[in-house]
Amino acid sequence: MSATSLPLSERRAALPPAATFLSVVVALLAWELLARSLAGTFLLAGPWDVATYLHANAGLIGRALAVTMQEAAWGFLFGNLAAVGLALIAHMLPRTEKLVSALALLFFCLPLVATGPILRLLYGPGIGPQITLAALAVYYTTYLSVMVGLRAVPSNWVDLVRSYGRGSATELVRVRARAALPYLIGGLQIAAPAAFLGAMVGEFTGAERGMGVLAIRAMRELDVQATWTLACVASAVSMVAYWLFGWIGRRLSVAPPALILSSPGPRETHPTHGRRFLSSLAMFVLIAVVVLIAWRGLMDLFDLNVFFAKRPDDVWRFLITDLDAATNRAVLFEALGQTLVFTLPGYLVGLALGAGLAACIMLLPSLSATVLPVAIALRSIPIVTTAPLIVLALGRDAAGMVTIVAIMIFFPTLVACLQGMRQAPAEVLDIFDSYAASRWQRLRLAQVPAMLPAFFAAARMAVPAAFLAVTTAEWLGTGTGIGGLIAMTASTSAYGMLWSGVAALSLLACAAYVAVEFVERAVLSRYASEQIVR
Repeated sequence: MSATSLPLSERRAALPPAATFLSVVVALLAWELLARSLAGTFLLAGPWDVATYLHANAGLIGRALAVTMQEAAWGFLFGNLAAVGLALIAHMLPRTEKLVSALALLFFCLPLVATGPILRLLYGPGIGPQITLAALAVYYTTYLSVMVGLRAVPSNWVDLVRSYGRGSATELVRVRARAALPYLIGGLQIAAPAAFLGAMVGEFTGAERGMGVLAIRAMRELDVQATWTLACVASAVSMVAYWLFGWIGRRLSVAPPALILSSPGPRETHPTHGRRFLSSLAMFVLIAVVVLIAWRGLMDLFDLNVFFAKRPDDVWRFLITDLDAATNRAVLFEALGQTLVFTLPGYLVGLALGAGLAACIMLLPSLSATVLPVAIALRSIPIVTTAPLIVLALGRDAAGMVTIVAIMIFFPTLVACLQGMRQAPAEVLDIFDSYAASRWQRLRLAQVPAMLPAFFAAARMAVPAAFLAVTTAEWLGTGTGIGGLIAMTASTSAYGMLWSGVAALSLLACAAYVAVEFVERAVLSRYASEQIVR
C-alpha cells in the first residue's frame, strides 16, 4: 500500500522509529524488574537470565531450533497448500462448500494433545507427527481467510467480467484472487506461530531432537531459566515470520478493496426455514456418513492394529453397549464438564480483548508500536511452555485457565480485526475526513462494519483454539478435565477412552463452531450480505 493511498488521518499518524525503540527498552526494563521481584518463585526469568543461558547454550539451542524450524516449515507449506486447494474447490464447486468446510473443521477440531500420541503410534519414530501436527495447526485458519477474501468482491466487478463474456476462471483469477490476497497474507501471519506450536507439540510425543524436547526437559527439571529462554527463542522466530509475511504483503501492494455495496439478503419466510432445516439435516447426515466411512476405511486400508486404532463401532460399544458403558460415559461427561466451565469465559474474554485492542489501535495508532510487539510475543510463546507456569502463578481455578484461553485467542482476533478495519475503503474514510469526523465516528460507522466478516472468521477460528488451550493446560498443568483424561488414558493404553474423548471433544467443538456461525449469519446478513452462502 502506498502512502498516498492511505486515508488522511492515517497519513498524519505516522509512527516515529524512536517510539518503537523506546517501547522495547521500557518493556525489557519492566520485564527485568518483575523477574527480580519474583526471584525464588520459579515463575519468571528476566532478559539478563535469558541472555546468559542463551550465550552458554547457543550450540544446543541452535541445533534444536534448526530441527523444529524444518518441521514447522514443512507443516506450514503443506498445511497452507491444502488450505488454498480446499478453498478453491469449495469456491469453484459451491455445492461442495458445506461438506468441504465441515470436514476441514472436523479435522481442525481434533485435539492436538490426543492426535499427537495417536500420530506417534501410526508414524513411529521420525518427524512425521511433527510435520502433520504443524500442518493441522495452520490449514484451517488459512482456509477461512481465503474463503472470506474470495467473497469480498464488489458485485459490479463480477458483473463487468461477465458482461465481457468471461467465465468463472477469469473471474477467479482477475477479480477474486486479487481480493483474497490481503486475507491470505493475514491468514499466513496467524499461521506462522501456529506451525511452530504444532511442531513443538509433535516433539512432545516422543521425538529425539527439537525445541519441544528441550522444553519438556526444562519443565520437568523446573529449570525456569531454560524454559523462558526456549520460549523467547520460539517467540523471536514467530515474530520474524509474522513481520516477514507483513513485509511481503506490503511489497505486493496489498491495498484495501474498493467500496463493496451489496443489498441485504431477502427476508426469510417460514417455508424457507423449513426447507433450510431439511437441507441442513440432510447435510449433517451426509457429513456423518462420510466421516464414519473415512474413519473406518482408512484404518482398515492401512491395517492398523485394533488394540490402539479404535474404529467407530469400538467407540459405540465403549460408550453405549458394553457392561461398563454407563461408567465410561459418566467419567467422560464429568471431564467434559470440567473443561467447558473454563472454555466459554476464556473464549469470550479473548475475543473481547482482541477486538478491543484493535479498536484502540485504530483510535490511537501510536499504540501499535507497543501493543503489537507484546501481543505477538504473548501469542508466539508456545502455550505448551507457558501453560504450566501460568497455572502455577494464577492457580488451577478460573483465573489461570481463563487467562490461558484468552492469551491463545486474543492475538488471532487482534490481527483479524486490524486487517478487517483496514479494509474499510479509503474513499469512504476520506469522506469522513473531509467532514472533519472524529476517529470515534470513523471507527463506529466505517471501520467496525468493515471489520465484521474478519471478526466472525476469527471467532470461528478461535473455537478450536480455545479447546486446544484448555486441554493443553489440563494436560500439562492441572491434570483435570478432558485434557487430563486424554493424557492419562494415552499413558495407560486405555485407547477406548482416548478415542471416545477425541470424538466427544471434536463433536463439542463442531457444535460450538456451528453456534458461532449462526450468530455470524444473522449479523452479516445485515452488514455484509456478500459473505453469506445461500
